[in-house]
Amino acid sequence: MPVASVQYELGPADLRVVLALARRGTLAAAGELLGVDASTVFRALQRVEKGLQQRLFERTRAGYRPSELGAQLARHAERIETELETARGVAQAPGQAVSGTVRISTTDTLLHGLLLPALRDLSQTHPLLSFEINASHELASLTKRDADIALRATSRPPDHVVGKHLGTIRVAIYGPRTRGRKPDPATSPWIAPDEALPQHQGVLWRKRHMPGIVPRVQVNSILSVAEGIAAGLGVGVLPLFLARDRHDLVALTEPLTDAETQLWLLTHPESRHLRRIATAAHHLAEHVTLD
Repeated sequence: MPVASVQYELGPADLRVVLALARRGTLAAAGELLGVDASTVFRALQRVEKGLQQRLFERTRAGYRPSELGAQLARHAERIETELETARGVAQAPGQAVSGTVRISTTDTLLHGLLLPALRDLSQTHPLLSFEINASHELASLTKRDADIALRATSRPPDHVVGKHLGTIRVAIYGPRTRGRKPDPATSPWIAPDEALPQHQGVLWRKRHMPGIVPRVQVNSILSVAEGIAAGLGVGVLPLFLARDRHDLVALTEPLTDAETQLWLLTHPESRHLRRIATAAHHLAEHVTLD
């Protein structure tokens, strides 16, 4: 498209559309974020691009990918969004209760083993806070600002986020608790998430130290590994924090020192000072415990 001869005056609604589409990548998902249908998002995007006489997004099979200009506008829209939230926080009276929605990205293992117990106390202390939790194995949500806080197991957190190290995640080989002799990991059937989590520390450890083992059962999450072990389907590697309160599992080894990874609480540098996010992040940093 040629450069605009008459300057188009971008408005807040235009920037919200650009930001939503940059974050979600499809018209339908952007519309869901904005509370409108996909056709409304499409018409709004056409209006802005026609006014600017420039493409803001490339249409691909995978969805809408922002052009250089689209990405720049999305970044400006993020700053405006953050400043508005900061202003709202400043406008609250000092004694006014913390309120709003905190979006948290994590994995199902960390969600059930660590996050939910910590959120129980947080929700009781701040009853006006609400939470949107996305449990997946992707960290992109923080980058795209789909989440405010991420709780992740990683040895190398991304450079573009602010991280607080919460401790070392230790793992061991577990089997079902029975009255007889403990299972031998070398001769017992295994249950593992090979295809779902090929880079999981437990999977890598088994392939290094027990390369001849072929799992009899493969599942798509560490939680499923734990349930499979408890059901007597085999042995497998589990985080100590996930098995510590379970009476149907028994540790067959000491912690595997060369299969450790680190637990990080991550926030976006531009929004971490917002009252609702700072409150939630501080609480989680204090109450998410691995021991």
